[in-house]
Amino acid sequence: MRPVIAVALCLPLVLTGCTLSPTAAPTADPGLAIQGAVHGGQQAIVGAHVYLFAAGTTGYGGAGIAATGLNASNSLLKASSTGLSDSIGAYVLTGSGGTFSITGDYSCTPNTQVYVYALGGNPGGGVNNQAGLIAVLGNCPSSGNFLTATPFVTVNEVSTVAAAYAFAGFATDATHVSSSGTALAQIGIQNAFANTANLADLPSGTALATTPPPSSNGTPPQTEINTLGNVLASCVNSNSTSGGGPSAACTTLFSAALSGGTAGSAPSDTATAAINIAHNPSANIAALYALPTGQAPFGPTLMAVPNDFTVGIQYTGGGLTDPHYLAIDGFGDAWMVNNNSTVTELSSLGAPFANSPYTAGGLNGAQAIAIDLSGDAWIANYTSNTVTELSSSGSAMTGSPFATGTKGPQGVAVDGLGYIWVTGTKTPYSVTRLSSSGVVQSGFPFTTGLTNPRSVAIDNGENAWVTSNAALTEVSVAGVQVGLQLTGNGLATVDFDAIDNSGNVWLANGNTANSSVSEFTNLGAAATGSPFTAGGVSTPVALAIDGGGNVWIANNGTASVSELSNTGAAISPANGYAPPGVNGPVGIALDGSGNIWIADPNELQVTELIGAATPVVTPLAAGVKNNSLGARP
Repeated sequence: MRPVIAVALCLPLVLTGCTLSPTAAPTADPGLAIQGAVHGGQQAIVGAHVYLFAAGTTGYGGAGIAATGLNASNSLLKASSTGLSDSIGAYVLTGSGGTFSITGDYSCTPNTQVYVYALGGNPGGGVNNQAGLIAVLGNCPSSGNFLTATPFVTVNEVSTVAAAYAFAGFATDATHVSSSGTALAQIGIQNAFANTANLADLPSGTALATTPPPSSNGTPPQTEINTLGNVLASCVNSNSTSGGGPSAACTTLFSAALSGGTAGSAPSDTATAAINIAHNPSANIAALYALPTGQAPFGPTLMAVPNDFTVGIQYTGGGLTDPHYLAIDGFGDAWMVNNNSTVTELSSLGAPFANSPYTAGGLNGAQAIAIDLSGDAWIANYTSNTVTELSSSGSAMTGSPFATGTKGPQGVAVDGLGYIWVTGTKTPYSVTRLSSSGVVQSGFPFTTGLTNPRSVAIDNGENAWVTSNAALTEVSVAGVQVGLQLTGNGLATVDFDAIDNSGNVWLANGNTANSSVSEFTNLGAAATGSPFTAGGVSTPVALAIDGGGNVWIANNGTASVSELSNTGAAISPANGYAPPGVNGPVGIALDGSGNIWIADPNELQVTELIGAATPVVTPLAAGVKNNSLGARP
């Protein structure tokens, strides 16, 4: 290969490097598999061990999961070819300029997710055993190697931050990145790896200001990613102690990036530190922000300590106009209802689908949206008392729109048998159940004791839980009330409900005077500590439950989202997570990659928080069918 080298001088030269424009990537010659360079800041790391891994498929990595052989990444390099190996696996060494080459030294299983991990080496001031850096290559080609792609990859702190956040839901540490082997899990982790390219440019190792094609409609947090890169560089560009232990800078970083945020084990390298930060985005923010000193290598950066280190991409386009309700399908694509009776569909990478926004199928006063087991979208039409069914490509299905037998449809859900549940918010207040062909079922509409029912959620037993102003009613598939109507427990102007893997019901009390989240057990009792108000909960209007059982809440009263544990304990800080671009959110949904999608009508956009949650089964109907609501795929 013939490298194209850009040289820049910085006086005085400091270990943290210079804030420079990126060095141009070498031109790759045909026939070479993987070429790259490892840098600490803008400085080459010589003698680093470069490993090639594929994410495992036999068990999950992720926050709170102990690293085991079950969730280990798979080492791809062959020691017989490289002649070099250690307890981690076979590796190649970086040479002058930090460059490395991987040619016939490996093979990968097609459609597994591949990444490069560099450890150790000399960044210029001495050997640093704690310098760990990652870069994502992505989906293994059908040939089992990257010969046709011939990628050049810069492995540095920015590529590490992008990778750590993108696959945070599957990573325990730098060598334990894994999912289950289910089809949904493989879609989720493939989408997660692909999302790295929306945050950083692989050849140059620079943070992006705009997402690349096909999703050129997104704005990633460039200054935040650069800031986090500088945080890691404070350790990377130092040298280990005489005994091989971490430098003072690395010790400070590791103590601020524990596995549990403020508790747990300390990382042993900077790549794992980045993963821990992604898992705990509100922990030790000021301490982390203060780590870079001197001339930081990456810019531009944040100018003040942020509220948190969640990483969000803001998407526009695709007809997004006053987006409200969201749903995620089995491919990780996000569907949003706009207040002008249109529907926008974005791919898992945020790219608008062809013909989006969709207007077919009798959309009229469109409200809530749900996805069925075939990938079709069902939308409640408030104005026409109907529901619209759209195919996965946005075309109207035969017979759409369908009469619901309710007035003022506002909530919609799909059960595990493929039936559609719809709430009616005009008198006579009701909930109905339709077949997949749009036929109202016997025993419906159900009207007993309902007052302005807004949302409906389906449990693993196929029963529907209907919110009714300040009450909650359970309705069977036969249209019969189950047990007593539930009241109290903080219920007031309930906007949304969701059901976790234990069958407990969580409700967002959108009443400003009673800003809280309530929980009822599957037996109908108020959960211990409910209603919950910590973690920044403020006029909550929507919520969703991730694969770890944590509850994510859209706070319409503030520019934030909150996260509660499955016991109602606050995980988010006192004022919630406040990523840029979120301003009075009204909708929230989680995908199988661990990303959080937030509808923000005030900004006419949707924000995707990358890797902030635990991956969850989508669509919700699949969770109901397979008894896997609030569970990992």
